[in-house]
Amino acid sequence: MEASSKKQYALLLAAKDSDYVKKFHGGYFNVFIEAFGDEGETWDLYSVVDGEFPGMEEIDSYDGFVISGSPHDAYGNDPWILRLCFLLQTLDAMQKRVLGICFGHQVLCRALGGRVGKARGGWDIGVRKVIMMEDLSRCKFLEGFEELPHGALIIECHQDEVVCEVPLEAEVLASSEKTGVEMFAIGDHILGIQGHPEYTKDILSNLIDQLTNMKTIDRGFADDTKRRLEAAEPDRSFWGKVCKGFLKGRQPLI
Repeated sequence: MEASSKKQYALLLAAKDSDYVKKFHGGYFNVFIEAFGDEGETWDLYSVVDGEFPGMEEIDSYDGFVISGSPHDAYGNDPWILRLCFLLQTLDAMQKRVLGICFGHQVLCRALGGRVGKARGGWDIGVRKVIMMEDLSRCKFLEGFEELPHGALIIECHQDEVVCEVPLEAEVLASSEKTGVEMFAIGDHILGIQGHPEYTKDILSNLIDQLTNMKTIDRGFADDTKRRLEAAEPDRSFWGKVCKGFLKGRQPLI
């Protein structure tokens, strides 16, 4: 019997499913599979925020890992965050592909020697233009694009960021007027993205409502952000190709 060539991926979920996402998207697990999954792959879910982690004997079976966003601080010392940092150090040593999104981007940076903290400019919520660095020739997962755009729109929702320094071997790939490190990579196996390539506009709109109801942001700011959100369209196709090209270890389909 031939050995299976089916790709296997793991989502390290660092947030609880909201009632909205469960009702309209079937949970964040489905959101990520819709954004990054391909037919014939196997995806497993580990709710790391609840202490669910892959065992050391399971890690080697995965072709890649994705770390989700989270309402928690990546610089916090909750036991599950410290355990996640240790897992990420292990995956880095094994040269496993790891994609970090928002909190995942930040905790990757922290685990591998960089610094994260509160964003100096406060909350960044909405659709923002991310500017690519001029020389991205070392990023093999971007080679399939005939011409990379100078900038691309992405959904943002964060009040923390990578501050001052990235890990020693990291290369900053993109920035924005609000955030200095929007994307970074280490070799071909680590990629952090501050924005949310997996989010749809309705998910962000519901998050804005949640933050407003919790009085985390004021209503005037929320209303203005939702008005701007209606008029903007994130480049989800571009970001999906970037993430898939990285995770699958292949050039993106143009």
